[in-house]
Amino acid sequence: MNARSVPLRWRLPVLASGGFSLLAGLYSALLLLGLPVPAPQRPLEQVHGPVLVLGFVGTLVALERAVALRARWALLAPACSGAGAMALVLTGPNLAGRLLIMLASVLLLLIYRQLWRRQPGPALLAQGLGALAWYAATLLWLAGFNVPEIVPWLATFVVATIAGERLELAHLALPAHGVRWFLAALAALTAGATAAALWPRGGAYLFGLGLLATVAWLVIYDVARRTVRGAGLPRYVAVGLLSGYAWLALAGLLWAGAGPVTAGPRYDATLHSVFLGFTMSMIFAHAPVILPAVLRRPLPYRPWMYAPLMLLHATLAARVLIGDALAVPTVWRWAGVGNILAVLGFLGGAVATVLTAGPSARRPAVGTPIAPAVR
Repeated sequence: MNARSVPLRWRLPVLASGGFSLLAGLYSALLLLGLPVPAPQRPLEQVHGPVLVLGFVGTLVALERAVALRARWALLAPACSGAGAMALVLTGPNLAGRLLIMLASVLLLLIYRQLWRRQPGPALLAQGLGALAWYAATLLWLAGFNVPEIVPWLATFVVATIAGERLELAHLALPAHGVRWFLAALAALTAGATAAALWPRGGAYLFGLGLLATVAWLVIYDVARRTVRGAGLPRYVAVGLLSGYAWLALAGLLWAGAGPVTAGPRYDATLHSVFLGFTMSMIFAHAPVILPAVLRRPLPYRPWMYAPLMLLHATLAARVLIGDALAVPTVWRWAGVGNILAVLGFLGGAVATVLTAGPSARRPAVGTPIAPAVR
């Protein structure tokens, strides 16, 4: 079975559905910020989080894993998440959209099961845990939980997936106690997310501690601490990773120090520290490696990539530290617009760079999406 088992012409519509989810999620963000933009008939604001986290990030993760497995059936996972997100955008939080997104998580678990047969290990276990967290989030959503109540599971999905991919890079030089620490942090994260659905106060504290333990592991064992002293792509990737870890640490402190929250400024700060500061930093940093694996076209490093990354962090800092912490609505609103511009700026720059870079002479290994970027 060769690398063309998932044809490129099949990948592009799936990738487009993820792009649609991103744009729809950003538009709903404008509505939530209270800006005077036309409001659709359907309550787009109600699905803002699931569309961005599961429709956009989930589709990217599932698509990359499907390409890594090199099996055509695996493309059903990102296809379902993309289609489910489109259904949520067009018709609101209906049953069909939520069921499609839950089916995507089940298919992603099957993908990880096949990958596990090839090469089992703690890194793949963590990524499988991320898929399980995705399933748990959608199951609770179907059971009647509100989106703010399933945020710990949504956060576990992105954190466990990314931590597992970072472990893939670090495992050759990782001591046994480092692996034990990694597994213990993930266990605390999972236990906290589970407890948060049953006993919100105690679960939130435990979940925050799990996040902090995971961040501590990433900071100590991730090669980004060394490659940040390099140049070019390795340094850019490292800057994106380390700045994202700082935002994840802030989210951990907010959960561990103040307990559960489902609305208000602290909710805004916690939510966007995880899904903008951490998750979007990871996407910015890994895009030059993951997109070529999926598209078979290069996304070479360019210095302009620092501009949207820095804009993202600067505007998010203003949003959290001034808009949320000091309750300054004007700063909160326009910093939120800056967040959106940072994402759109990176997306536009990436598309332009891919189109002008020409075809790739050598495709990166799709099974190891991060390692080639930072070695």
